[in-house]
Amino acid sequence: MEYVLLILIGFTAGTIGSLVGLGGGVIIVPALLFLGATAFLPDISPQVAVGTSLVVIIFNGLSSTLSYMKHKTVDYKSGLLFFLGSGPGAIIGAWVNNLLNVDHFSLYFGMFLIFASFLLMLQGRSANERKKKNVKIMRTYITNEGETITYGYHPVPAIVISFIVGFFGGLFGIGGGSLMVPAMILLFFFPPHVAVATTMFIIFLSSLVSSFTHIILGNVQWLFSLALIPGVWFGAKTGALINRRLKSKTIVIILRIVLILLGIRLIYQGIA
Repeated sequence: MEYVLLILIGFTAGTIGSLVGLGGGVIIVPALLFLGATAFLPDISPQVAVGTSLVVIIFNGLSSTLSYMKHKTVDYKSGLLFFLGSGPGAIIGAWVNNLLNVDHFSLYFGMFLIFASFLLMLQGRSANERKKKNVKIMRTYITNEGETITYGYHPVPAIVISFIVGFFGGLFGIGGGSLMVPAMILLFFFPPHVAVATTMFIIFLSSLVSSFTHIILGNVQWLFSLALIPGVWFGAKTGALINRRLKSKTIVIILRIVLILLGIRLIYQGIA
């Protein structure tokens, strides 16, 4: 019974994670902690929840990337550049995770997600209406609505910001998407569809790095991982399919809602 439950959790995490570029960890980590506390699953520490989540996210990121590849929404060059920062950040975040106070873990996690949701609410005019300063790398993308969007960034701040994102990804086991997608949309003018697809590619690479660190530290429940992976794999493909059918504004709205609800739930759990 518990493995059927884990498969369903994996499918839900994969679908939502791939749909809005969160990687699925925002579902898996709190689900494992909550169900462990309520005796539906064996109780595990936050560190093991994070390590297990990151192993599973590898397959979420890979499945999503393969799906988005077919629609040519993955910006590989940008993804690899961002990974130069997020990769080292993910390693450091994974090590710092072991220093967190167990009682405060959910509180910090929830505050982080609420912060990310507020960042998205700052989104204003479209990228084409913004004045682009110090932009060295430029890209164009044609949306489902037929609008041509130009986006770009300077490589140095891109790497610095992705390092911070990678750090939080390794720290909280979320793959970094909760902050990477808003950063791409707000700071680098990425259209939401490209931001989500490219973030899933980065999440795949970063999770490979940070999960390796957690494996060394012994923070992986392998039986849980094996049960979660099939659900995540097919959920990621479902999320990518839904993503292609939605408008850009709808994707941003869904992302905001998911972050706020999860953040509130975790903050309550952390102070209860």
